[in-house]
Amino acid sequence: MRELFAAGFSAFFVLCPTSAQRVAADPIAPLGGGSYTTELPRGAKAPPETIYRTANVVGKTPTNDWCSSLAWMRYSERQYPHPLAVQAAPAGLRVYYPGPAITANRDGIFGSMPDDGEDLVLGHSAEDAFPDARLDGFSDWFVSARFASGQHSITVTYGHGSPFVYALYEGGDPRIVFPQAPRVWSGDENSPVLGVTINGKPYGLFGPTASTWSGLKSKSLTNHAEAKHYFSLALLPDESTESLSLFKRYAYSHVADTRVEWSYDQKTSLVTTTFTLRTTPREGDVDGTLFALYPHQWRNAGDGLRFRGEYASVRGKMKLVEGTTLRTTMRFPGVLPALPYVGGTDKDRMAAYLKEEVDARVPAIGNTYSDGKWMGKVASLIPIAEQYGQDDAAKALRERLRKRLEEWFTAATAEGKTKDRGLFYYDDRWGTLIGYPASYGSDVELNDHHFHYGYFLRAAAEIARRDPAWAADAKWGGMVKLLIRDIADPDRTDKQFPFLRNFDPYAGHSWASGHAKFGDGNNQESSSEAMNAWTGLVLWGEATGDAEVRDLGVYLYTTEMNAIDEYWFDVHGDNFPKGYTPSVVTMVWGGKGANGTWFSAKPEHIHGINWLPIHGGSLYLGRHPDYVAKNYAALVRERGGTDWSAWPDLIWMYRALDEPADAVKQFEAAGNRFTVEGGDSKANVYHWIYSLNALGRVNADVAADYPLYAVFQKGKVRTYCVCNETDRPRTVTFSDGFHLKVESQAFAQASVGD
Repeated sequence: MRELFAAGFSAFFVLCPTSAQRVAADPIAPLGGGSYTTELPRGAKAPPETIYRTANVVGKTPTNDWCSSLAWMRYSERQYPHPLAVQAAPAGLRVYYPGPAITANRDGIFGSMPDDGEDLVLGHSAEDAFPDARLDGFSDWFVSARFASGQHSITVTYGHGSPFVYALYEGGDPRIVFPQAPRVWSGDENSPVLGVTINGKPYGLFGPTASTWSGLKSKSLTNHAEAKHYFSLALLPDESTESLSLFKRYAYSHVADTRVEWSYDQKTSLVTTTFTLRTTPREGDVDGTLFALYPHQWRNAGDGLRFRGEYASVRGKMKLVEGTTLRTTMRFPGVLPALPYVGGTDKDRMAAYLKEEVDARVPAIGNTYSDGKWMGKVASLIPIAEQYGQDDAAKALRERLRKRLEEWFTAATAEGKTKDRGLFYYDDRWGTLIGYPASYGSDVELNDHHFHYGYFLRAAAEIARRDPAWAADAKWGGMVKLLIRDIADPDRTDKQFPFLRNFDPYAGHSWASGHAKFGDGNNQESSSEAMNAWTGLVLWGEATGDAEVRDLGVYLYTTEMNAIDEYWFDVHGDNFPKGYTPSVVTMVWGGKGANGTWFSAKPEHIHGINWLPIHGGSLYLGRHPDYVAKNYAALVRERGGTDWSAWPDLIWMYRALDEPADAVKQFEAAGNRFTVEGGDSKANVYHWIYSLNALGRVNADVAADYPLYAVFQKGKVRTYCVCNETDRPRTVTFSDGFHLKVESQAFAQASVGD
């Protein structure tokens, strides 16, 4: 993807000089019509000064990843690359396989590494305790950690899906310490390769050819290799000489690089993702490795894969394959700025709802999340107002939105000084853009940037839809792209930001915590707010004619959608353990899945946090109506009925994806005696549920050759919807053969059937 995005993002290096390139006395960095600052605003907090990394790390340090605690701590917290769990500790790398110990109940799915237990520790024969462990290198889903004390060191490499841990030594030999003496079932003191079992879990230990072992009948085994300083261990899928032999074939082929690439074929609406692992043989000439696939990968990899074993994980079964490359293909379901107007509503009633919003007091600038949610609400209203002929309301709301975005995108006061609030600050040490006022640790912990900035991006896309000049780089587009680069930079060579900060390409979803300093690893609660961000990328890219940004958004949206279906919703019903009785995992962690939120125990919140905000990019929630029915029924049971105590608007909108008539009934029964969620409006609720009542359910089987589309099915009637944001009319072709002509900058829909 570096080559693909080079042209589209190269201008940023001129527009966004680093602090070293500017005069130190001038912290305001102009960017088109806007600006950001390199000076911490008065009273603001920044992330820590210390980053635990070595001089081998080139570029900005990744954050918001499964392994981020390695850079934030003296050693690390527990990390969950799956199927293994690991932790950097004074004695070396703790290694543990949670699979056999995974449990589940109504509160969650639990598969963490215990505080005081492990399968083994990969250590050093000359050191009992290292002073720290530091990030020593990274690629797209692998990481290296270095333990060093004087002339003694270990550099360990591990990553997502890999049953292997690779190690390079200086000044000593590999020492593997177990909680008790393991059972050695293959090999002896003179065998470089051992098959051992500890706590019922089989491992392969792979010393260099001609190496020997000492301590075989104890809990501490040392491999003696003379001048050869490489080693690897692996979790085996079973205790067999056949598996040990297979793993031995690849044990000396250390993974040196991992890379993800993606492409969007607009004609077929298919996203192809290619995962490539590059290996370096430490001895022999074998190329390739063994790696395990998550359910969202093996389910979309097509036929022909030969699986060499399985592992249990908190995500479901992981299936083992061999080679260097994996390709998955997933269908992008399309997004819209809003649902189309299809009748069935009272225009006067909608006019009253819109007037209520136009007459509402514009809030003072808040933090990046609260202001983002307000902007997201306004952005959702504008295309609705246009379709109802409420042009004055649309104009007023658009102007309000434009003004607020420009306030945030300007870092200086009228006197040229750095503002105290309502601005963005670039932190060169961590390579990140922080909005102030911050919230939920978005400053000191770098949490939730994709949640917060996703609202800004969708708001900017709505302005760009009608005012492309505003979106030019010379005006405000440069600042919008800066936010994009902070949360999802596609360019690995960018000197200001890390690659795909919030998105984990192998896990298939985003992470919220910047530091991941939790015993359960990193986490993400509101998957729907991640989808809100990727919707913003698609809409921005299409509105501005930037195919590279649009395709980035399509890739992120499509991949995260499949991960949500698997790990939050389990729409196929084969990932959650039988003991897990809830219908949803509200919060996905590295080491568990939780049925709860950070902020509330109410059933409405536990379910709704993975729905909001609901808009034209939220139809993915309805792709599996049977699951929608199941999830809604679970909510009713947990609440004890439909007397909703919070977020009734979101519940009705979600209900409408399966039974819109019932959603209409509940909505009308409430009258105006309900309070909407902070990022929603009565106009949005009214338009959504009545539109779906007319359109029916989402049809996930039909695709289009244009990204802003949706298809619905009500009985035998199929309705095709498109929003054409290009400057010329176009005919959109659907995969079932239907053609729909759409005028420039317009919505269109057509229904076919009895």
